Amino acid sequence: MAASWLVLLALCLLLPLLLLGGWKRWRRRRAARHVVAVVLGDVGRSPRMQYHALSLAMHGFSVTLLGFCNSKPHDELLQNNRIQIVGLTELQSLAVGPRVFQYGVKVVFQAMYLLWKLMWREPGDYIFLQNPPGLPSIAVCWFVGCLCGSKLVIDWHNYGYSIMGLVHGPNHPLVLLAKWYERFFGRLSHLNLCVTNAMREDLAENWRIRAMTVYDKPVSHPQLPSLLLDPATERSAFTERYAGSGLVTRLRERPALLVSSTSWTEDEDFSILLAALEKFEQLILDGHNLPSLVCVITGKGPLREYYSRLIQQKCFQHVQVCTPWLEAEDYPLLLGSADLGVCLHTSSSGLDLPMKVVDMFGCCLPVCAVNFKCLHELVKHEENGLVFEDSEELAAQLQMLFSNFPDPAGKLNQFRKNLRESEQLRWDESWVQTVLPLVMDT
Repeated sequence: MAASWLVLLALCLLLPLLLLGGWKRWRRRRAARHVVAVVLGDVGRSPRMQYHALSLAMHGFSVTLLGFCNSKPHDELLQNNRIQIVGLTELQSLAVGPRVFQYGVKVVFQAMYLLWKLMWREPGDYIFLQNPPGLPSIAVCWFVGCLCGSKLVIDWHNYGYSIMGLVHGPNHPLVLLAKWYERFFGRLSHLNLCVTNAMREDLAENWRIRAMTVYDKPVSHPQLPSLLLDPATERSAFTERYAGSGLVTRLRERPALLVSSTSWTEDEDFSILLAALEKFEQLILDGHNLPSLVCVITGKGPLREYYSRLIQQKCFQHVQVCTPWLEAEDYPLLLGSADLGVCLHTSSSGLDLPMKVVDMFGCCLPVCAVNFKCLHELVKHEENGLVFEDSEELAAQLQMLFSNFPDPAGKLNQFRKNLRESEQLRWDESWVQTVLPLVMDT
């Protein structure tokens, strides 16, 4: 315990030295049209911040993007000479003392480390910050902005305290402290963006923060990949290639391909999908006219091993479940090949929308999504997909959608047609209408 207090004391003594060391950089004239973007998480798994960086670069800004480099970002980001990615080192909790004390020490370390990293970068006109995670990054970015004259822009994806509440409970002292922190420092930002109208209204009514809704939008158009083909036979379980034309087509007698994406966290209950798949399997065994099903669940996260063990315990005969991790460039190809997407995201606050559904719609992939407060802002029931409440309802929807599969006149094709005809805005088109005027005017 004494060693931990010495660490904290050392950090307090180092802070003045850090400030003095970065003073010359703060005194420098800022580079014209430069933005610093911060995500205290994995850059490769933060698509919205990557899209912000790409749009800023496309419209004449240079961008320094700080975050953890645990997975590969989009190639377009890596190849853009206007964007510099600065990797942060993820700091682990100390295994000393009570858990609350460990968490406090980790937060102090993160604050000092992020402050040091920001101080030794070229200051920007703006600091774009993803929240959550906002503890301690909101306070640090605000402080750096005060020193170097940068305007703080917070992009509210959700509330950090509500995510903590899933683990500790809503009335835990840490959760209440995090809520106070988020509300207090969130009000100090110059501009605020958020992902839904419901969140915009909540920020205004309960937090006195004015924000602009910037919906997540897809950035790439769907493609039918040939990655499922066996090079030796020009044929797979799903597709075949005609030797003369090279055209890849789906086989009529093939399994249905269902896709879900997840961060394997507490706000997604995959037992709902597994129970629905068991009911689907039983329907096939009972003689219903349904195809075999391949279910691909892609993503990384803390509960992946737990659900992998549950999947291994299932004795499926007509359902196959796999859980790969796909790079950013491969994921749209999988979506472009799939027949149906399933979303189990419920939102800890009830105020954010799942990016996975945006990506699916961008590839014209119909979706079945579990219902929550503001889902209607994205999924239109019986128009671009279906909304369900529990495993029973999901199983009934799978039965209806895959009956007589593949049926050209069925619901799946109708949903796909509606998505193709919906004239969805792409990310940069939306960004130009919403975010660009803000950063140009101020």
